Amino acid sequence: MRRAWIVYTGLVVVLWGCWGAWSALPAERYGYPDSLIYSVWAVTMIVPCAGSMWFDAFQRGRKGVGYGLLIGLTGAGGQLLLFASLTMGPAFLIFPIIALSPAVTVLLATCFLGERTTASGWVGVMLALVAIVIFALNDGTGKVAGIGWLPLAIVVCFCWGVQAFLMKCASVAGINDTTVFFWMTVSALLLIPVALLVGRPTLGPHLVHATALTAGIQLLNAVGALFLVMAFRHGRAIVVSPAANSLAPVVTVVLSLAMYAVMPSLVTALGIASAIVGSTLLIRSDVCASVGTAK
Repeated sequence: MRRAWIVYTGLVVVLWGCWGAWSALPAERYGYPDSLIYSVWAVTMIVPCAGSMWFDAFQRGRKGVGYGLLIGLTGAGGQLLLFASLTMGPAFLIFPIIALSPAVTVLLATCFLGERTTASGWVGVMLALVAIVIFALNDGTGKVAGIGWLPLAIVVCFCWGVQAFLMKCASVAGINDTTVFFWMTVSALLLIPVALLVGRPTLGPHLVHATALTAGIQLLNAVGALFLVMAFRHGRAIVVSPAANSLAPVVTVVLSLAMYAVMPSLVTALGIASAIVGSTLLIRSDVCASVGTAK
């Protein structure tokens, strides 16, 4: 079970990679608004939550409630702030900032949990972070209207970095995956009225088809989130966060390139290589640490 995090992280990578490749389809085909996408995502969280509760017991107590709500609100709240920032600024500047959230996780885990890795492991962390930023960069044109989006983007980056750190803290505190994910689901559902109030969505003529497509795609995101919680339980935050966040875009990019039958650019190829090499070094460092501990 020491290396179970590799399996769970791999599942996160596949699920989130597919989700990333197809997540824009509802908006492109039907003009489905972001606020409804968030709402559908929150509802799909119920499915893996119910599955987790079937296999594992729900823990009662203030500690579980506290960790679960903090993890859920930092994640779902960051998602809402992301939508708000995208209405104020360009995606090609916002996403590279948000993509640095694993750096926040690594810093917090190193300072407060005492997590360490080998020299090659730190190289892997840096390569993974480089890959994340490369994948987050988007070509864009036009003038940037003000910088009101910048504080929001920084807050989202901090929220998601803290969320990953708290997942590991909850594991250290003995809170099981089911309890954490239950309160994550509750948090996401509680913020649906906020999303609808802020977004003020208009219902299009293809509401049923768009909602069904969105639900199928967002379910990949929701199940991936559960596996991420499980990965943090078995692995170190300084390894899991960079690996998952760097490799998932690789799957997204490969699927997207296959869908449009184009070859990757040099920058994209560098990002793929950086993600693969970085994650390989992270896994290798964890295996070496396991061997060293066994000795």
